[in-house]
Amino acid sequence: MDLYDRLYELYAEFDTETLRAYREFVDLFPPLDSRVALDRWDEANAALAERRAGIEASVPDGDVLASVAQRADREAAFTALDLRGKYGRSVNALVLDVDETLRSAGDTDNEIPRKTLHLLTEFAEHDVPLVICTGQTLENVKGFLVQGLGNELVHSGDVSVVYEAGAGVFTPGSGADTKRLLYDDLDDDVRGVVDDVRSRVLREAPESVRRGCHLQGNEFNVTLKPNYETGSDRADEVIDEAMAHLLELVGEAVAERTDVADGPAAARAFFADVDPEIEASLKRAGADVPADSDAEAVPLLERLAVALYRADAAELAAHDLDKAAGVRAALDALGIEDPFVCVMGDSKSDLRVMEWAAEANAGIAAAPAHSSDSVLEHVEATDQLVFAPGGADEILRTVYALNRLVGLDD
Repeated sequence: MDLYDRLYELYAEFDTETLRAYREFVDLFPPLDSRVALDRWDEANAALAERRAGIEASVPDGDVLASVAQRADREAAFTALDLRGKYGRSVNALVLDVDETLRSAGDTDNEIPRKTLHLLTEFAEHDVPLVICTGQTLENVKGFLVQGLGNELVHSGDVSVVYEAGAGVFTPGSGADTKRLLYDDLDDDVRGVVDDVRSRVLREAPESVRRGCHLQGNEFNVTLKPNYETGSDRADEVIDEAMAHLLELVGEAVAERTDVADGPAAARAFFADVDPEIEASLKRAGADVPADSDAEAVPLLERLAVALYRADAAELAAHDLDKAAGVRAALDALGIEDPFVCVMGDSKSDLRVMEWAAEANAGIAAAPAHSSDSVLEHVEATDQLVFAPGGADEILRTVYALNRLVGLDD
């Protein structure tokens, strides 16, 4: 009987749904100082062990298949089997965006669900490191990671944080490599533009932007966030204005370092051409968008990265600092020489990591259904690992099953 048939028989002959319910109850049952509650947990744990034993005794490779069935439903298990056939490798690191990927403002009350956190802990305990890859500041990420995963795991040497979308990498327990400031390697002109913009961005902003935005506390990137609810009409309007203001300052800083007569016009033309969403934002803000950028400005503008997150943020960073570069540095700090990762994310910055993994044959990609169109196009064109908002655990269960199935014979 081949592996496909064994897996088919597993889900056809056994009540795997109840098995998973017992597993989740045992894993997530809150610690209560109650005899009745502890008795209930003991009963569930005994029932789980009994059902596992029944599978282990009845099918070849029963111990492995029982571990798959207690985590993954039938669809996830057969998806894992397809991935096993395509790649023949287990995932040796998880690369995870946070906002709108692990957690969702609309579906998980902006908290990482306990079932997702528990699965992440399980992976780390089975020597699959976690690379948390986010645009947020390091201090913000460290706070919720310690709260969700625990201080011991975060500082175990199996967790790395790529923060500010690649500006730096923090890997506790890595000695001299614990914190790597990737922006230190940039040339003086790029760092100078970013520093100039940061020093002026709120001080010289139009009143509507100065009152309607705040400057996120980044180490390197310059990120304007709205003082209104993300996604609201007022946030949408002020972020459009902030984008126009940001490019004005970028252009002026570039003009100081080049022979460009009208730096702001060159910056608007260049980034509007690079990103249609920025072009639309500038037009909504009433800014003039020239058809072509000044050729003298292009070499420096190409070294900069400007991003619009509609009704959420306007951001300036360095093109050479992206999540993909940060992930490679994190994997190096974690000692993973031949990576095969699972990348989960929703935005264009996550797409760069997904594309790197695909081009280097270094992993698979998954995304929530509300992701950017370009992200969904990539994921649909590769392994179709799309999950419901707030449902990151679906993909983690598939990866868990993949890692268990890879070691079995066909």
